[in-house]
Order: sequence, then C-alpha cells, then structure tokens
Amino acid sequence: MHHPPKVRANEDIRAICIEIVAESKTTAEWDKIESDDMYQRGSYSGGYDATEQEFTFSYHAPDGKEWWTQFSLEVAQKIAIGEKHSLDLNEPS
Repeated sequence: MHHPPKVRANEDIRAICIEIVAESKTTAEWDKIESDDMYQRGSYSGGYDATEQEFTFSYHAPDGKEWWTQFSLEVAQKIAIGEKHSLDLNEPS
C-alpha cells in the first residue's frame, strides 16, 4: 500500500490557516471567491479551489522539490488550533 509523503504543519501553514478561519466564510462563500494565489507564506503558496472545494497549496521542500497539498475548511480549522500536525504531499501532475 502506498502512503503519500507528509510534511509537518509548521508555523507558516498554521498562520495561513488562522487567516482562513478568521475569514469566517462557509464553503459556499469560498466557492464564490476562489483564487489559487490568495496566500503566500514561507514555503507555501496557494488558495481556494472551488472545483475541489478545498484549499490547494504548492509546497517547496528544503531540497527544492515542489509538492502539492490540499485540505478542507474543516482541516484548516484543525491546523489553526494545533489539532492536525501534518499534511499529505502529492507530486504535481
């Protein structure tokens, strides 16, 4: 069974998730304002994708490799409060 690589939810992604939660928007409200570059901090750049109905980010690893990660509004809330500590990484397609 294949397990995707993971990255620790560091302060950069936690700060982004705190901003997302502070917006107090529902998924339907995020759908109306999707943008793939609304957040950039540290190794992360991305935003909300209405098709996926998730936040999608590129992550640049310390070795220079680019990965993709995505998560729901509910997961963003868990990251913001420190309940979720890692994110799955996927190869860009």
